[in-house]
Amino acid sequence: MSKYAVDFPYPSIDDLDVNMNYGQMMLSNLSGLHSEMNAVALYFYNSIILKKVDPQLMKIMAGIAEVEMHHLKIFAEMCFLLGVDPRLWDCQNDYLEYWSPGFNIYPRQIHTMLENAIIQEQNTISIYFHQIEVIDEPIICDMLNRIILDEQLHVQIFQDYLNDYLEKTDL
Repeated sequence: MSKYAVDFPYPSIDDLDVNMNYGQMMLSNLSGLHSEMNAVALYFYNSIILKKVDPQLMKIMAGIAEVEMHHLKIFAEMCFLLGVDPRLWDCQNDYLEYWSPGFNIYPRQIHTMLENAIIQEQNTISIYFHQIEVIDEPIICDMLNRIILDEQLHVQIFQDYLNDYLEKTDL
């Protein structure tokens, strides 16, 4: 796919059976408080504001946003196959809430931007690991494990860039 995704295929989700409970869990991954939609929006925004400030980091943010958009599409397709409407909303305690750009924090300082991205990726990884523990559906768990590999790569990319940045600026 790109240097921002692990070179390992995504498993097929074609044989998923309807399961509303799992579908609602995947809605959270699609567009909940810690979701792929958040990552797409945040990294897209970051790539725009970095254009003149740090073109290299701008390209990294844009590239990772593309991978996150691929994850977004996967989760939307999973939701649909599991029998839930893949709108950009989340269902918590039988309450539907549409995704909002207000779910994100938008720091403009490079080191804070990178720290925020690392925290967001780590939160996502933790959520996916928790879901793997409670979901009894190998197709979903295989996909979550595959997506985790990309998220771990993103943490490493952001951490390496942050380390280099901090060395150069003495923050």
